[in-house]
Amino acid sequence: MSPTRRPIRGLGEIALRVDNLDAMQRFYADVIRLELMQRFPTSAFFRIAEGFAGHTQILALFDRSTAPGYTGLDPARTTVDHIAFVIALADFAPEQARLEGLGLNVRTAEHAWTQWRSLYVDDLEGNTVELVCYDPSIDPPLAARRVQV
Repeated sequence: MSPTRRPIRGLGEIALRVDNLDAMQRFYADVIRLELMQRFPTSAFFRIAEGFAGHTQILALFDRSTAPGYTGLDPARTTVDHIAFVIALADFAPEQARLEGLGLNVRTAEHAWTQWRSLYVDDLEGNTVELVCYDPSIDPPLAARRVQV
């Protein structure tokens, strides 16, 4: 039996509509430390990481006021929960200290089933941003452990 072909090779882009493009650009450049690739009058594009087949993984910010008819998402009905960026385990504590030093409310969590450790902050418009790393010292629950035969 051959495995199912999975054509998805990575994340291409996350796109957010924002109320204050300049402030949000500064947040993602200065606080989250993404590299600004290109700024246009009504949008900003940040490099997240190298992607697949020449498509860089991108965070795009679009000025909400330039989208005719776009009224935003109803917070009670939106399917957007948060966006996450992978960091190294060695960067976890320094990033937590840096973000707290900036006066941000930093929330932490451990996700034992995946052995992930996370930092959560909110951007200037209320989107939750997660910085997540793999931590092999987190003991996964018994049900999540692979049984080797």
